Amino acid sequence: MITREQAVAYRLHVNHLVDRLPAGSHEEAAYVGLQDTAPRDALLGLHARMAACVPSDWEHPTLIQTYSPRAAVYVLPARDFGVFTLGRLPLDADAVRRIDVLAERLCATLDGGERRGGMGSDLREACASGRLALRWDTTSLWVREVPRPSIDLAEARAELCRRHVRCFGPTTPKAFSWWSGLSPADARAVWNSLADELVEIDFDGVAGWILRADEEWLRSATLPREVRLLVASDLRLFGRDHGGRFVGPGLRELTPAADSFHPNGLLVDGRIVGAWGRKGGRVSVVLSEKLDAKQYGALEEEVATMPVRDPQLSIC
Repeated sequence: MITREQAVAYRLHVNHLVDRLPAGSHEEAAYVGLQDTAPRDALLGLHARMAACVPSDWEHPTLIQTYSPRAAVYVLPARDFGVFTLGRLPLDADAVRRIDVLAERLCATLDGGERRGGMGSDLREACASGRLALRWDTTSLWVREVPRPSIDLAEARAELCRRHVRCFGPTTPKAFSWWSGLSPADARAVWNSLADELVEIDFDGVAGWILRADEEWLRSATLPREVRLLVASDLRLFGRDHGGRFVGPGLRELTPAADSFHPNGLLVDGRIVGAWGRKGGRVSVVLSEKLDAKQYGALEEEVATMPVRDPQLSIC
C-alpha cells in the first residue's frame, strides 16, 4: 500500500520542488505545464523549480503560452506545444473538424499578425488546434498564429496522459479527464492506450495508477527537508479532491491560514504550514504553525531570491 505521505513526497520530487533544476532548465521545469494565474504564477512556479530565475523567464524563447490544459493560460515547453494542444482534441473527428474551422476563422482575422484583446468566446476552444499562441502579461492578452504541430494526434494524447500520470500519480482516469479537459469517455480511451505502461496500486485503500517505470521511486520516496513557496495550482500535488488523494476538483483547504489574498502555500519539510500572497514585491505570509530559526531563515532566503522587484517578507 502507498500512503498519502509517500505520494506527496514522490510528487514533490518528480515536479522538481525539492532539488532545484540548474539555471536555464526552462523546458524541464515546465514539463507538465505551469498555470499562469495572476499575478504571474508561472514565473513563481519556475522559481520554485529552477535556480537563478529572473523576472523575464516566463517569456523565455524555449517557452510558449496558450490555453491548455483545462482552458487556463499555461506556460509550456515550445518543443512540446503539440502535446498540450492537439493532445486535448476530442476523439470524435467531427468535433476536431469544428475546432479546426474555429481556428481557421480566427487565423484569417489575424491575417499573419498579432492581435491585442479578446477574439470572442471561441478562442479558448480553438487553441486546442495548435494554431494559436498567446502572450499574456496579466493585464493584456495578445494572440498570434503559429504553425500547427506535426505530432500525431494519438501520440499527442498519449504523451499528455503519460505526463499527467508521471507528475500527478497515483492518479485515475477521472482525475486525468478533469485535468486535461477531455471528456470522461475520451480520457478513458486515451488512458487505456497506455495500459502496458501503467500499474495499479493500493493508494491508502483506494485504487490509483502510476507509470510502471516509476513504481520503485514512488515506494522509496520520503518527505523533503526544504522550504518552498508554492503557488495555488501546485497545491494540487497534495490532493484537492474530496478524499485529499488525487489531483482533481475540490476546494479542500490545506491550512486554515488560507484566504482570498493568501491562496498559495508555504511548504516546510513536506507539509503546508502556512499561506501566502503577493502584491508587487511584498510577500505576505500567514503561518498556521510556528517556524524555528532555521526554517525562518530559509523562508527569508526564498523570498529574497523571488524574481520580482524588491521582494520583502511580511509575516501576518
